[in-house]
Amino acid sequence: MTILSIVSQPSRLFVRGGFFSRFLKQPSTGFGVIVVAAFIIVALAAPWIAPYSPTASNWSAIRQPPSMAHWLGTDDLGRDILSRMMHGARASLQAGVVSVLIAMLIGVLFGLLAGYFRGWVDAVVSRCTEALLAIPFLITAIALAAFLGPSLTNAMLAIGIAAAPLFCRLMRAQTISVMSEDYIDNARSVGVRDLRMMLRHVVPNAINPIVVQATLTIATAIIAEASLSFLGLGQQPPNPSWGSMLDTARAYLEQAPWMAIWPGMAIFILVLAFNLMGDGLRDALDPRQR
Repeated sequence: MTILSIVSQPSRLFVRGGFFSRFLKQPSTGFGVIVVAAFIIVALAAPWIAPYSPTASNWSAIRQPPSMAHWLGTDDLGRDILSRMMHGARASLQAGVVSVLIAMLIGVLFGLLAGYFRGWVDAVVSRCTEALLAIPFLITAIALAAFLGPSLTNAMLAIGIAAAPLFCRLMRAQTISVMSEDYIDNARSVGVRDLRMMLRHVVPNAINPIVVQATLTIATAIIAEASLSFLGLGQQPPNPSWGSMLDTARAYLEQAPWMAIWPGMAIFILVLAFNLMGDGLRDALDPRQR
């Protein structure tokens, strides 16, 4: 099998190379997959399985502890915390996935152009990337979200733009590495055009670290969305978000600690699960493991 045919048939390599067996080799990776899948199912099915409305107040059930009627208790307005947790999972997962897709779209594009054409294109993209990376990720996201205005959509856009330089730098390095391979010279010798070269030969051979980084960045984006919602720059009330639930709970830590415990645990478990998945992907896509 030639190099060009390998690149054109990546799905066969995943099967022949035992990708899934390597991916699920570690029990921790399987745990991460199960947890993420469970959160996704709950988030998608929240409108049908949530026992109460996430926004309906009940003044006779204010700050009640966990009970048979309210499994995780109620908040300061008598709203069922379990129902708000289920609907809040939708905001966290949506923010994590969409913001990373935005970051990949921007970062991979500019990183590919910089690594492929080099010269002044590389110089401009690299200097801009370094300038953005010099600012802490969360500070950039907060500044952009404050500038764009408080909403979940603007928060996702802010997180995506703030995370884009990381993908840009990684894609640039991978592109430069791929461009030094012999099969690139062979493709050029037969007259392959730049666009086809990038899409057919460069991107498929440089994408593995990007996929791993995307999985890990989803975890970071979930924390960032919770932070923005905690500051009032993300999901807006009365719509539930784990970050805004923590913001409300900080005023009742002594009277109703369960208001902070459950969203905090959800953020911790989901972020841990995505990190475990990222570690499994890294091991599965590592050529030395094949």
